[in-house]
Amino acid sequence: MLTAIVLLPTAVAALLLCVPRSAPRALFLMAWAATTAAELVLTVIVWAGYQPDGGMQYETRARWIPSAGISYHVGVDGLSLPLVAVTCVLFLACALYSWRATRRVREFAALFLFLQTTCLGLFVALDLILFFVFFDLSIVAMYFIIAGWGHKDAARSALKFFLYTFIGSLALLLGFIGLYLAADPHTFDIVELTRADPLAGRTTYGALVLLAVAVGLAVKTPTVPFHTWLPPAHTDAPAAGSAILAGVLLKMGTYGFLRIAMPVLPDAWRDYALVFVVVGVVSVLYGALVALAQNDFKRMVAYTSVNHMGYIVLAIGAAGAVGADQEEARRLAVTGSVFQMVSHGLLTGALFLLSGVLYERGRTYEMSAYSGVAGRAPVFAALTGVAAFASLGLPGFSGFIAEFQILTGSLGPEPVATGLAVLGILLTAGLFLRALQQIFLGPLRLPVAAPGTERPFPDIRAHEGLAIVPLLILGVVLGLAPRFVLDVIEPASHTVLELLAR
Repeated sequence: MLTAIVLLPTAVAALLLCVPRSAPRALFLMAWAATTAAELVLTVIVWAGYQPDGGMQYETRARWIPSAGISYHVGVDGLSLPLVAVTCVLFLACALYSWRATRRVREFAALFLFLQTTCLGLFVALDLILFFVFFDLSIVAMYFIIAGWGHKDAARSALKFFLYTFIGSLALLLGFIGLYLAADPHTFDIVELTRADPLAGRTTYGALVLLAVAVGLAVKTPTVPFHTWLPPAHTDAPAAGSAILAGVLLKMGTYGFLRIAMPVLPDAWRDYALVFVVVGVVSVLYGALVALAQNDFKRMVAYTSVNHMGYIVLAIGAAGAVGADQEEARRLAVTGSVFQMVSHGLLTGALFLLSGVLYERGRTYEMSAYSGVAGRAPVFAALTGVAAFASLGLPGFSGFIAEFQILTGSLGPEPVATGLAVLGILLTAGLFLRALQQIFLGPLRLPVAAPGTERPFPDIRAHEGLAIVPLLILGVVLGLAPRFVLDVIEPASHTVLELLAR
């Protein structure tokens, strides 16, 4: 089942590329939307059959390069299944949002379908080399999406994105090779490496491997100071590309910490947990402060991703820093970090699609170019307001559940760092309220299309609403009734903590 979920989008992408470019545009868009919908249905079937206390499930293992200890090994547990689900939801939303796309539609749809395979493949991979292959292929797909369909300085932003994240992937590969060499027998299998704990008692070696792995994952997350590729990549990418970049690709880094760094390198993680706590707090505050200084709406949302990813890094660092008498705090921190990945994917994905609506109407993201838009487009204003309040962690939305768990779980072991991180919530509230006031309130002002004329500013269109509204509804559902997701995450969090405590 998992293999079908992973490979179906690429199979459809290959078929689309065999269809002449002159075929009706609707054919490519319908195939794209139908494939992403089928992926979501298959994921719902997997979720329905998943047993929360059953550990790794739906496993498939096949020989790939046995002489090097490499296998095709996939499976899901409570860490990966929620991310697989949110990935399918976001790719379906992007397919619906792009319904009116007219620019090289065949290639655009095929690239997104291939990107979906790389994302899903990474979240179900249980072999380090398989993880690395999907990690690198996602970089290639997103590079072409930004360079081919972005705007302004898209080529430069795509190149910066590729170089930064590719260099990070090389560091990651170096760490993976270090784990392979330490294992006896040599293997890249994540499950076997986790069970064997090959670097137990090898302090220096473990520190060097953790450094390599952490740098590679930190670039992808991204954390300060490895974040500088993110704002230009987001600002110049097409809206659907930005939604996937923030909603899915950034989670590859934080997921890697939970899947690989913490359980496979428990001694090194405990020794250097404070470093991750500091990096997390700096990312929280820096991301919020720089976002507050932006006049570009999309760039502002991009910096809030640095802020939100910082909470996750803080939580997983705190989970390694606590004592044995704080098991409940550790569980809350890890569970909250996974829930934050899901929540951030939905809410920030919606915000980037809404920023695309703003740009499509006004051809600029500059907030100073707009005023009083709520009078012209009330539904657009309402949806943006809901997404903004949800993203800043207002009760009733998924962001509140995630941040409450993270802060509660981190407060006991790291009270000073957690207290500083709380300031990030205040700054996030300020920057979103400022943006909402500047764009939607006051007298009407829109960017001019030509001297003496105004651009039309129609309200949310049907395909845009079909893409954005379900993301916000899910944000509300997870904020009011999170139990069905937490029941899946919590047993896996407990397993991670047991491995970390060895």
